[in-house]
Amino acid sequence: MVTPPETRFRRLSEALAHAFKDPVLLRQALTHRSFGTPNNERFEFIGDSILNYTVARMLYDQFPTLTEGELSRLRANLVNQNTLAEIAHELQLGEYLFLGEGELKSGGFNRPSILADALEAIFAAVSFDVDFSCAEQVVRKLYDARVRAIDPTRHAKDAKTRLQEALQARKLPLPKYRILTQNGEAHEQWFCVACDLGDLVIETTGEGGSRRAAEQQAAEAALEQLTRHFAKGKHSR
Repeated sequence: MVTPPETRFRRLSEALAHAFKDPVLLRQALTHRSFGTPNNERFEFIGDSILNYTVARMLYDQFPTLTEGELSRLRANLVNQNTLAEIAHELQLGEYLFLGEGELKSGGFNRPSILADALEAIFAAVSFDVDFSCAEQVVRKLYDARVRAIDPTRHAKDAKTRLQEALQARKLPLPKYRILTQNGEAHEQWFCVACDLGDLVIETTGEGGSRRAAEQQAAEAALEQLTRHFAKGKHSR
């Protein structure tokens, strides 16, 4: 049995903690350009700004001693496509999307770039429905746990930098990154990258909408394995 759109929208609104006065705005936020017009492309432009400001303010208040550069790195990790797609998956956003036939067949409902864009568009839809403050509250609700979970001593530097420093401290060779796969059109590419620690026989992979994002994910995984490796007392110097 197919769930009526109104019911699907109500469930999503509950997850966002925002009841839309004008559900047409939410529908547009969930409409990919492949479905037709109006779609969410222009909404995404506004939502991106709302997201960046709100997350920046959350980090500013949560970590009063961090520098601008440290705050910028933390924000970049929170507002990137990977994190947005994770949150979208948690909201089961793919179930609500309006996609063209081609995108439906190719699994667009699960594509990180489409999910991330739709989530940003939702932030804009909330601001149009009521105001900026309401949109900010939606962002805060979705990001509160992630911001509170941050350990600034660990995450003020990005994963690639931390991995490099950890290897240098042990006088080990620097990691080597290589692209395993690269799929999609220029504006919606998806990368799978390997991070090879050579002598330690550790190789991890990461995925993302850019090579940099994929490398960061692979580096984070490599750091975890590196920590476990030395915790066991292996290869100590």
